[in-house]
Amino acid sequence: MAIAAETPGGSLSILSPDFYDYDWTPLSSATIVDDFVLVRWPDGVELKAYKLWLRENAVGVGGVDRATREGLLDPADLDATERIKAARVATSGALEIDWEHEKASVSYHPGWLRHVAEGKHRADAWVPSQQSWTAAEWSAPPTHEAAGFDADRVRTLEPWVDDLLRYGIARLRNLPVDLGTCLRVAETVGAVRDTNFGRTWDVKADIEMAGAADTNSTANTNLRLGPHTDLPTRETPPGFQFLFCYANDAQGGYSTMTDGLAVVRYLEANHAEHFEALTTLHWVFFNRGPGIDHRWSGPFIDLGVAGAPLTLRAFYPVRGFPDMDPVDMPRAYEAMSVFSRLAASDEFQMRYPFEPGDLVGFDNRRILHGRDAFTAGGYRHLRGAYVDHDEIYSFARVANRRAASVAHYRQG
Repeated sequence: MAIAAETPGGSLSILSPDFYDYDWTPLSSATIVDDFVLVRWPDGVELKAYKLWLRENAVGVGGVDRATREGLLDPADLDATERIKAARVATSGALEIDWEHEKASVSYHPGWLRHVAEGKHRADAWVPSQQSWTAAEWSAPPTHEAAGFDADRVRTLEPWVDDLLRYGIARLRNLPVDLGTCLRVAETVGAVRDTNFGRTWDVKADIEMAGAADTNSTANTNLRLGPHTDLPTRETPPGFQFLFCYANDAQGGYSTMTDGLAVVRYLEANHAEHFEALTTLHWVFFNRGPGIDHRWSGPFIDLGVAGAPLTLRAFYPVRGFPDMDPVDMPRAYEAMSVFSRLAASDEFQMRYPFEPGDLVGFDNRRILHGRDAFTAGGYRHLRGAYVDHDEIYSFARVANRRAASVAHYRQG
């Protein structure tokens, strides 16, 4: 018999190794090929499944726990000598496997197998593909209305999060103007990342025409802030930054945003020598604050490993030392200067004002943010928070899978 669960209606339901619902896509054939099972669907799609992977994903027979849907097999206990005695397509269209050491056959959900064949199990599945942009495409962040946020927080934020992942930046307008709004938005999409600045932090500028406010932070003055990313002193800088405008009657001080991905691609295509220097030569970044000693050595443009997010380490106040052979220092400085000029150019950088009730989210490891100098008196108060990439990706996957399921149900 096949190991499966009965639905309340009595029909046979094969459990998948997770909690998602998959369309039932019956197989047309199943063939043993050495240590693999080659399964095919009527439309020609096929999947070559390795025997140990199938063994790990056998639900309810020591592979995957029925209750938690988590794997149970320690790799040390996998038996590479165990054979698949038979593989066939059940009358229902499921895959059935007869294992050498199991008395009963094990059934596999064909829709779950199909989602693997289509690559929907991969880390980049169910999230929008990144699209780079310049100031010609976007003169202000992609904007979404958020007046109904407190009535339905999740649904209000779903399209905004998709644009946040697609373009690296997106704006919400007409949020409630209170200081708790930033945290409510951040906590809706995931766990807030705490830092030495706290779970939320404030950027206040009380500007007088005679000069800057009395502060030890450039962010709280009337001075320009060049394009930068936050906390490059960390091994893994924060993924996304949210900035909420609580008050702003100051003149000037427009926020600036540059798509670092577009700048990186431009350098790779047009300035190969600068691209090489920026991606290979290391700098030491460190916090200079009393009682704090965060530091990290890495390249200005950190491409990481395949599939990892781009990380730009581009905050000049905390870039401390060249961590390279002295012979490389001149070209390192030249390449960094070229990058920074491009990032601040009208070609790549957008400028826009903040209004009370606005919240701008952006990928802190991709988007370079800054601010023009204030030109006259006034007061501006922003509140910020960080949420890591993993949280935003998870939110988007859940939302987009649910939307696809609803659309399919309605079409059916």
